[in-house]
Amino acid sequence: MAEYALEQLRESIILGELPAGTPLRLDELARSLGMSISPIREAVRQLEALGLAKHVPHQGARVLDFDIEELRDLFQVRLALESLAVRRAAPRFTDADADVAQRHLERFDAAAAAGDVRETMRAHTDFHFTLYEASQSSWLVALIRPAWDRSERFRPALLTSKGGPQESHRELDDVLLAACADHDPAAAAQALHDHLELASVIFEHELGGRGIFD
Repeated sequence: MAEYALEQLRESIILGELPAGTPLRLDELARSLGMSISPIREAVRQLEALGLAKHVPHQGARVLDFDIEELRDLFQVRLALESLAVRRAAPRFTDADADVAQRHLERFDAAAAAGDVRETMRAHTDFHFTLYEASQSSWLVALIRPAWDRSERFRPALLTSKGGPQESHRELDDVLLAACADHDPAAAAQALHDHLELASVIFEHELGGRGIFD
């Protein structure tokens, strides 16, 4: 139940349903999710560990604020870790991995066409972590996850943007998958870099910040 509560609260924060600064009152959250306080308390602790919430003395936990400079730091960390992950994944990538990743991209496209931001984000995450888990490094996956979750709070701005950059961003997922399926570590790392760099351009336009790799 704590895992379920964590996922529900995590998505609510990422989607902006629980905005920055919102108090995470255990009794209110327990009522809204229809469970006892104990799993909610554990879920909030995990949110703090993920960097999505912080404990304020004498006030309890609140959803953490964020800004574009933090996003720059997060994407630099993600670039290093995720590039290493896809470099390791490419030589180990199987046909089964490719099939699973392709199905997640099909989910992504269907959800995006339907305007379902929550499912689009889930499919996007599942696609990327299929690649990272193919690295067969539990440490890498464990290190990527908190930086990913923290930066996902900016994802809705990217998913709701329109035009050429967003279409190119989606096309780079296909390039990344093809590089892994071709067992080409260098091409996979380059596709991952291009994917994050283009995301920075979209974020710059949508959020009014600088490009992450400027």
